[in-house]
Amino acid sequence: MTVRQQWAVVGGIVVVLAAAIAIAIRTFGDEMFQVTVGSKAPEFNAITLDSVPRPVTLATWRGEVVLLNIWATWCVPCRAEMPSIEALHQAMTPKGLKIVAVSIDSPGMRDRILAFRKELGLTFEIVYDTTGAIRDAYQANGVPETFIIGRDGVIRRRMIGAADWNDPVNRALITELLGERADGSAR
Repeated sequence: MTVRQQWAVVGGIVVVLAAAIAIAIRTFGDEMFQVTVGSKAPEFNAITLDSVPRPVTLATWRGEVVLLNIWATWCVPCRAEMPSIEALHQAMTPKGLKIVAVSIDSPGMRDRILAFRKELGLTFEIVYDTTGAIRDAYQANGVPETFIIGRDGVIRRRMIGAADWNDPVNRALITELLGERADGSAR
């Protein structure tokens, strides 16, 4: 076998392996790249509920400690959790915490989300993902689901179901993360 033939065989093997990897990623992507504690938080797109809605992404809060809550107005546990998120917002936002609640309500529900916010007296950032794509990006199992993201963009905690954000353990985690630099080291 000539050198040229050997390189042709090597090239063929590389092409077959690349195709196999591409097929595996497309077929088993979620299983291969789990969204879990220690992984980079996926990007997402949403719109604000401002009178003139504007697009936001996770990059909007880059370098911040973010509590990202995926929820819906029809979700009873979400309704139960919201007052403790508001209390966390009141206590920790002055210290640097960014709370972002992403509604995955169906398209056309903007007024219902605004009424929900008003009824519960919520003052933290609520944005709207009309496509529900954030569920897929974060591999959410349901609502509510919350991700605590460090300044470095890494998921530090994932909570499925409603949580009590007044709980000392949850508050301690937030306080610890607020004390870290963007590279994950202590200040």
